[in-house]
Amino acid sequence: MANVLNFFKDSYVEITEKVTWPTWSQLQNSAIVVLVASIIIALVIFVMDKASSNLLELLYGITS
Repeated sequence: MANVLNFFKDSYVEITEKVTWPTWSQLQNSAIVVLVASIIIALVIFVMDKASSNLLELLYGITS
């Protein structure tokens, strides 16, 4: 049981004294980067999906 308590005490000390937390502006900048990257990836996947869908419709139209 003492090992578990020591673990929690050490974890608390590490979180409060040893971790350097980002500033609010750094968090905002990171969030914007993630948002823009997510939108770009979603658009690329959308274009690839539409292109493959159109290609398959064309192929199915030719074979039927």
